Amino acid sequence: MSKDKLWGGRFTQPTDKFVEEFTASIQFDKRLYHQDIRGSIAHARMLGKQGIIPMEDVEQIVHGLQQILQQIEAGEFDFSIALEDIHMNIEARLSAKIGEAGKRLHTGRSRNDQVALDIRLYLRDEIVDIATYLDLLIDALLGQAEANLDVIMPGFTHLQTAQPILFSHHLMAYVEMLTRDKGRMEDCLKRVNVLPLGAGALAGTTFPIDREYVAEQLNFPAITRNSLDSVSDRDFALEFLAASSIIMMHLSRFSEELILWSTSEFRFIELSDGFCTGSSIMPQKKNPDVPELVRGKTGRVYGNLMALLTVMKSLPLAYNKDMQEDKEPLFDTIDTVKGSLKIFADMIREMRVNGETMRRAAGYGFSTATDVADYLVRKGLPFRDAHEVVGKAVAYCVENEMDITDLSLAEWQLFSAKIDNDIFAAITVEASVNARNVPGGTARARVESEIRAAREGK
Repeated sequence: MSKDKLWGGRFTQPTDKFVEEFTASIQFDKRLYHQDIRGSIAHARMLGKQGIIPMEDVEQIVHGLQQILQQIEAGEFDFSIALEDIHMNIEARLSAKIGEAGKRLHTGRSRNDQVALDIRLYLRDEIVDIATYLDLLIDALLGQAEANLDVIMPGFTHLQTAQPILFSHHLMAYVEMLTRDKGRMEDCLKRVNVLPLGAGALAGTTFPIDREYVAEQLNFPAITRNSLDSVSDRDFALEFLAASSIIMMHLSRFSEELILWSTSEFRFIELSDGFCTGSSIMPQKKNPDVPELVRGKTGRVYGNLMALLTVMKSLPLAYNKDMQEDKEPLFDTIDTVKGSLKIFADMIREMRVNGETMRRAAGYGFSTATDVADYLVRKGLPFRDAHEVVGKAVAYCVENEMDITDLSLAEWQLFSAKIDNDIFAAITVEASVNARNVPGGTARARVESEIRAAREGK
């Protein structure tokens, strides 16, 4: 008989050593110790309140679990692979400490609903932390936007110069993305924050448990409504992984821009030395390793989402051992997202902006061509005709290796008699930026308003 297993009564042969190691999860799920103990204390108190086990046993269980928590946090707890997971490790140690009372703890519950509880408790705390890290990055972006409110840069489409914009307007686009990310996390939390304990292995329990009492102790606003779904559901983890993937996608896009902007060709920004490395052979190099690594880690988080989707795609109800594979991608994603957000916030806060370089670049590439078309429309020309006029003017400039800002009034009037001296004031990058004074536009007044709104919304 497998006497070292808490479930070993039915077995007559010991578990194969390699199977024991292969199926164990204690190597990674031991990080759930705090949640497991907290859930067990709430469960024990409910069992006592309901008269399912004696209150004397509850007192011993709670005291014993609190001692085990102290031992784990002091690094004095030896985790055993033979005991498979964090749940069995803690329960076995409890029974060894307090005897018969410890063996009563598992009354009215299963490891299936126990692990579902632990994961929800853990993820609930981590989502709150991630929202805090998102706020830190948003704050860093707002700080840079405020400090560089008058810096003009080229806006791009297809990575080609399009129209001048404020650098702060560009940064505020990422504030919008990260604000949506925070909203997704907060929405995900609603579905995480539901108590599954009481579902048992799959069908509930014969004991008169009080699930609402446990939910109240653990600050869950609701309980799950179907025992089969309670133990087999990992939608909440998938939703978290999907929201995390979107966060990393946003950071990866920003990383790509920071990498480009910090090249000698752009020189729009300079990242602090603390977030870069050098070359082993080229002494002049300053490599943007942090944004490159965040860009790379994005694929890792995508992979974690796909891994769990694949695990879950063909599982029959209810619990299956496959679902043990939910924890490593979940834990890895939590660590990756938190680390990426923290380092990004610190990096953005210390980033130096080369405003003059951006301003010069904003005037290249016929960036105010659309402003000429708008100018002609205000003079009475239909937009499509104005578009054609400006297109011809640009072709003339390309042929003569000049920019539209270099054209004389006589040259402008070769393309349209409606053009007058006021054209020159209309096609500066400053005029182009401030002319876009519409909600969501890049005009300084609009960007200032958005920064204030973001500050007030935090």
